[in-house]
Parts: sequence; structure tokens; C-alpha cells
Amino acid sequence: MRIVLDTNVLVAGLLNPHGPPGRIVDLLLTGELSIAYDDRVLAEYREVLSRPRFGFDPHDIEHIVDLLEVEGGPAPAAPLDLPDLPDPDDLPFLEIAAAVEPYLLVTGNMRHFPPEARPEGVRVESPREFVTKWRGRSG
Repeated sequence: MRIVLDTNVLVAGLLNPHGPPGRIVDLLLTGELSIAYDDRVLAEYREVLSRPRFGFDPHDIEHIVDLLEVEGGPAPAAPLDLPDLPDPDDLPFLEIAAAVEPYLLVTGNMRHFPPEARPEGVRVESPREFVTKWRGRSG
């Protein structure tokens, strides 16, 4: 299954392997799950993970982002005419989610993606919602 993964879930999962974001990172690292991305998303992953407050080793960052890139797939995201988002930097995540089935974005910041700003058919789930559904689907 391929999803769009907001940066905050990746960071949370790497900082704390326990809980839903950590489970999602585990699923990504084992290849059970993959991400859809474009160059904007990969650049954001690198930039955010490189922030000194997180303390990630630069080599580890490159290894993780490279793995996500290889295991995932680029998405041909078209520009969308959407209402203003609370954080305009989140637009690429919605554009990709609108381009790739199952049209799913997983984020820890649900308020950044209000229902009225989502493209038709795009689902936005919290890490907890996603993991609960994943467990139900996987048995």
C-alpha cells in the first residue's frame, strides 16, 4: 500500500519508536508500506530531519530518505486550486494524495488539512486511525 506521509509523522516515528508514528516508520522500513512523494516532499524530509533540535546524524538522514525514495515512488502531482491551508507548505502533500490511489494522507496535524480544503476523494487520517485500520486489514 502506498500513502502520502506528512513529515511530522516521520519525525515522530523516528524520535519515538513506540506508538502509531513509530509503527508506521516500521512498516515503511520493512517494505510493508511505501510512500508517494515528489521532490518537494523529499526536500522537506531532509530539511526538517536536519534540524539540530532533533539530533539526527546526517548520514542516517540520507540513508532513511534514500530508502523511502527507493521503496516508494514518485507521484505526478498536478497543482490544485484549493482554499487556503493553515500552512501553505502542506499543499504538496494534498496534491500528491489527490494523484495517487488510495488517495490517503497520514498526518499528525489534522487541523492543517481541514475538510473544506481537501480535494474530493482524499482521505486524511491520523497515525492512530491509520494503524488501527492497518491492523484490522492485516489481521
